[in-house]
Amino acid sequence: MPRRTDINTILIIGSGPIVIGQGCEFDYSGTQACKALREEGYRVVLVNSNPATIMTDPAFSDRTYIEPITAEAVEKIIIREKELGTPIDALLPTLGGQTALNCACGLWDKGILQKHGVEMIGADREVIHRAEDREAFRRIVERLGLKQPLSRTVTNLDEAREFLKECGLPAIIRPAFTLGGTGGGIAYNLEEFEDIIRRGLSASMIGQVLIDKSVLGWKEYELEVVRDRKDNCIIVCGIENIDPMGVHTGDSVTVAPIMTLSDKEYQRMRDAAFAIMRAVGVQTGGSNVQFGICPETGEMVVIEMNPRVSRSSALASKATGFPIARIAAKLAVGYSLDELTNDITGNTSACFEPSIDYVVVKMPRWTFEKFPEADETLTTQMKSVGEAMSIGRTFRESLQKAIRSMEMKRFGLGLDAKDQWLLARQQAARGPVAGVIPAEWPIEESKLETKLKVPNQDRLYFVRYAFKLGWSAARVHGLTRIDPWFLAQIESLCSFEDELCAHARLEDVPPELLARAKQLGYSDPQLAQLYLGEITTASILRVRKHRKALGIEPVYKRVDTCAAEF
Repeated sequence: MPRRTDINTILIIGSGPIVIGQGCEFDYSGTQACKALREEGYRVVLVNSNPATIMTDPAFSDRTYIEPITAEAVEKIIIREKELGTPIDALLPTLGGQTALNCACGLWDKGILQKHGVEMIGADREVIHRAEDREAFRRIVERLGLKQPLSRTVTNLDEAREFLKECGLPAIIRPAFTLGGTGGGIAYNLEEFEDIIRRGLSASMIGQVLIDKSVLGWKEYELEVVRDRKDNCIIVCGIENIDPMGVHTGDSVTVAPIMTLSDKEYQRMRDAAFAIMRAVGVQTGGSNVQFGICPETGEMVVIEMNPRVSRSSALASKATGFPIARIAAKLAVGYSLDELTNDITGNTSACFEPSIDYVVVKMPRWTFEKFPEADETLTTQMKSVGEAMSIGRTFRESLQKAIRSMEMKRFGLGLDAKDQWLLARQQAARGPVAGVIPAEWPIEESKLETKLKVPNQDRLYFVRYAFKLGWSAARVHGLTRIDPWFLAQIESLCSFEDELCAHARLEDVPPELLARAKQLGYSDPQLAQLYLGEITTASILRVRKHRKALGIEPVYKRVDTCAAEF
């Protein structure tokens, strides 16, 4: 199907201010859309209230408006463009996050788009309603024979209290039409329940919240789905949360590809995502569907769907090399996946599902140090202000690289200047001694249990401390509900550290052991702290010089969208 010729000017709405819970990923998506549409010869009008974004650079659109993202302000822009002789023909609402989606819904509901003859492309109002309205989405899921957690949509506190008698506590509360879990949370007692219900009803654009019976501790997954007008559907990327259900995806360390499902389980989830995409009616573009799976029984439930590109879409694009926002924009103007070329390979169709032979880890970045009175507990309401993504040949390498990207003076999972285990050990033994646990461990066992049980920004470091104390993986799993596979990976890093600690001097480390350390993601600063007792420019350069003399140097590989194609 060729590009549409009946439209000329397309309006794109940005995501507005970059605030906690809504970050720069929508700037990336909007910029990609502007470039893709202008490549096709369309005239692009952009509105965004935030001038400190890349998309508002005048080079990316034909006309840029720095105005509030409200239905009233956007109507004035539509009128202004008509007066200038360049009327807006279509609105693409799916590339500016929840802010753009909600604004587009407001424009439709008030009759503004119909009044001025502006068509919604990518996803129309009815599609957005079916995906974002909690009750409508629940009915679709049930009609498909799929499950959701025992839940009920409520619009007032009395309805919420009535359902609480059925579902009990804890309860998970999710407002409709919000981003980053805004207004939602987990209620463990009646006071919290009523407080979150009030907050959620206030935050929701339609005054509606969904109350879920708790599935805390279940594994959480997300599939990035793209569909075109010919009903071609592909999964761009499957993403797995290390943290179990109860922590917002934006606050969880996530991994791609999915590591802990069998192919049979993955295919069941893939089929469900396609069925939901079709039933909701998203004609073109990217969406994501989130699932929960009980680790004991394998029972699968559908959590929610976003009929737009999202934070995870930006991650999936960078992880696989498949530009979801760019492709979504072109699908919205008439193309199909088989008509678009993979820009990286240059000779394959965008209808090919990406396959990756490396591991991607996304790690959130919090700034609780700037908000000393803030509750650091991680829940279903997102609290991170940004994130970093790393790519490695293994999960262990990628995890350590992601930690280094946090700009928190952490250079990996331990063995640095903030590693309480290493510092206590070095003070007690005046240097590394294999198998020695500090006589006075700096962390009390009760505190360690709390840090493992309650989701927080440092939980992975405390998982490491638990293994250093000799705790079993089963005990750690019982407290964290983190999948045993991830715990085994972290435990293997702890075991490998014992091999490194068996050598007192850097020069005594066998070359093959040093090379293995680098393959597992250990950085020069970590080795400097371990063997030289400090992390300084001089100590880091000394480690670097030593390993280069042994011929241990990094290599670089390409993200090619199809595993090992290059």
